[in-house]
Amino acid sequence: LVTIDPTVIAADKQAEKLAIEGKAKAKLGDNGNIIFVSESGNAREDDAAPSDDEDADVKASSLAELVSLQDIDEELTAEEQCLAGAVYFESKGESLSGQLAVARVVMARAKSGRFPSTMCGVVYQKSQFSFVRGGRMPKIDTRSANWRNAKAITQIAMDNSWKSPVEGAMFFHARYVSPGWRLTRLGTIDNHIFYR
Repeated sequence: LVTIDPTVIAADKQAEKLAIEGKAKAKLGDNGNIIFVSESGNAREDDAAPSDDEDADVKASSLAELVSLQDIDEELTAEEQCLAGAVYFESKGESLSGQLAVARVVMARAKSGRFPSTMCGVVYQKSQFSFVRGGRMPKIDTRSANWRNAKAITQIAMDNSWKSPVEGAMFFHARYVSPGWRLTRLGTIDNHIFYR
């Protein structure tokens, strides 16, 4: 068991490497510290697909209802932890649609071949997310409703159980900045503008 304080996560390269490669489980302790548990080079088996006794076809009439149906007490993998952290820090005060859009951007980047191939790699890539400073993610308030929503949105995004209104977006920025990007604008949700 390797315990890493989020303020020094970049210092332990072995644990970081395991997390980025998806070869470790991660969870947050009560104090907000990230805890990585090595799985002898293998990702957790039950992360691949739901078991037969799980309801893989949960239907919901709204994103809010789907969020309420998520089992957020389950331990997160390292990849889920990185994605939930990005949702939490980039969009915790925004609508559930805005949070889902942020999650889907991280996932699209990891699948694109233009960015690191893991969600942890995307989140910790230098100069990509303003909340990551010095290769570190700030402490997460694990008791907050914002964190519960971030975990639920992460599960929904990874299960691909609800489409983002800006599906296919690979970039976003806050509405109050103007980076002058020459990209295809897909839309605005809350405080962010999304591009392909």
